[in-house]
Amino acid sequence: MKVLTYYIDKGSGQYEPFYEYSIPNVGIDEVYARQLCTYFIMRGTQYELISTEMNGEEEILVLKELGRNLSGEDELSFRGKGLHVEFRNPNERENFRLLSRVPCSTHFDAIRFLLKDVVDVPHIGQQLVTSSEIDEDRGVYVLYVKDLGDVVD
Repeated sequence: MKVLTYYIDKGSGQYEPFYEYSIPNVGIDEVYARQLCTYFIMRGTQYELISTEMNGEEEILVLKELGRNLSGEDELSFRGKGLHVEFRNPNERENFRLLSRVPCSTHFDAIRFLLKDVVDVPHIGQQLVTSSEIDEDRGVYVLYVKDLGDVVD
């Protein structure tokens, strides 16, 4: 594995290279963490992960552009401030309310959360994960969670 490339699905079988990370400039733990995120935020635009692929030494993530990213409450930039995971309410009507933040030492620490369907949110308890994202603009992983007994909106 030498490179991680994001492509945008333009439809009709057309894929446009979007962003590339050289390995080892990003570690293998970050490459795997990125592949576990449902959404990708970059330059104010939200993308949905629709496919993860490999082609020889290339790791490929195929994205679908969804449009402008909606900001949630209490959004902070973590660029240069270490690695963090945020837990947020997935409800847009509640402005994606911030529930908790956890600092992580490595991307492997973040992967522990990204792999789970149910996570233990500090000061709240177990919550059901509805989706996850990497917010490249803010430098943070975000897990959207809801109470285990909640009905899907």
